[in-house]
Amino acid sequence: MTSEEETTPTEGAVAEKPKLDLDVKIENAGPCRKHISVKIKRDDIDLAIDESVKELSNTAAIPGFRVGHVPADLVRKRFKTELTDQVKQKLLVESLEQISEENEFDPINEPDIDVETLDIPEEGDFEYEFDVEVRPDFDLPNYEGLKIERPNWEISDEDINAFMKRYAEQYGESSEKDGEVAGGDTIVCSVEFAKEGEVINKMTDLRLQVRSTLRFHDAELKDFEKLVSGSKAGDKVETDIKISDEAEKVELRGETLKATFKITSVHQTETPDVDDELATRIGFPDIETFRKQVADTLERQRTYEQRQATRRQVLEKITESADWDLPENLVLRQVENALRREILEMQQAGFTRQEIQAHENQLRQNALTSTRQALKEHFVLDRIATHEDINVEMAEIDMEIQLMAMQSGENPRRARSRLVKSGAIENLDAQIRERKAIDVILSKAEFVDTDKKPDTDNSITAVARPIAGTIADAVEEEEAEGDDE
Repeated sequence: MTSEEETTPTEGAVAEKPKLDLDVKIENAGPCRKHISVKIKRDDIDLAIDESVKELSNTAAIPGFRVGHVPADLVRKRFKTELTDQVKQKLLVESLEQISEENEFDPINEPDIDVETLDIPEEGDFEYEFDVEVRPDFDLPNYEGLKIERPNWEISDEDINAFMKRYAEQYGESSEKDGEVAGGDTIVCSVEFAKEGEVINKMTDLRLQVRSTLRFHDAELKDFEKLVSGSKAGDKVETDIKISDEAEKVELRGETLKATFKITSVHQTETPDVDDELATRIGFPDIETFRKQVADTLERQRTYEQRQATRRQVLEKITESADWDLPENLVLRQVENALRREILEMQQAGFTRQEIQAHENQLRQNALTSTRQALKEHFVLDRIATHEDINVEMAEIDMEIQLMAMQSGENPRRARSRLVKSGAIENLDAQIRERKAIDVILSKAEFVDTDKKPDTDNSITAVARPIAGTIADAVEEEEAEGDDE
């Protein structure tokens, strides 16, 4: 083979595109944030313009010229605006890709660039700058040989009976009563929240079961049962309620408001007997089948509690050194994301809607702190998953959706559609990957089983609304709830 033949490109091969001549400066701009300044040299700009002119010359339709035979100077003049936009987009995309390839930082989201304000200069270099949020840089913690306490307990007949009784309460017959409010009754009421005499929020037509604690998204009222017990329809009762320090409305954080409950009516519920008739009513052939299903549910919840307890210990240990800060904007954006993931896990474990709502409200009262911690845990677990080469297959996501649908009695296709629509499908993927990372850590851990049963708190009534909103917000929420019904 001759020397000339050796240097001949392989037929059909595509020449590698030369890199841009970039001048890039990267500076820290706060927690997990970089400020990047970019300068693209004039030679690269002119080359990009020439390429775009050539492309337009081959496709432009101009009277008096055949397609593909339009003079370059005429294309430059006639399509100046289009050329500028095309070159700008092209240089931005290529330079951003090259910066990402050549530098060791991992963006969390898209760069914060206002493209409309950028212009390609007639002469000289093209310069632009932007901020971007990046994953924190930290050393991988040692996660082998952790000592973990794992709660374990026997599910007794008393546990099953108590669960079946609570479940049967949902099918009780409610009737209005004339007497005084008592624990376990349901009151229909309106409530106003005021600060120094000014009404901050108002909720109407609330149906509240009288329990010891009343929990909103951003506040909690202890001794609710004591507050309303003994009152009657038409009565008003007042109390103080403190807004969470992490409520969404900053100006109301930590404030104490006056809550005035006006009771419209009082209802009592007669719980049906837990027998074959009830079992048939809720879809089981007999009471024994219902009982077996309850036992299965309690076992799932025990698994959930074990997973949560061991997860908490694992995360505490592997994030002990995670003393890096996170940008507040990132934390705020991820609040709903973190809540969705927690709710997904409780749905998978078979908790009731009221139990999930009560837990969600508790999380919302400490949303910023818990989300900040959850993000740190996510970044650490993500690094471990990458280190262990852990991936999630589509079949695993499908299986998870099938299980969730089966437990809730929902059609799997509808369940998937709901998850996609709400954005929770991405949470599910990340949740499975992190769970697999924790499983790897646990496979290397040392366990000590403890006979510690979690406290079961069924004394909470949850309201799926924040107090620190506006009257208009409350009206919109009520209208939306009415539309859903």
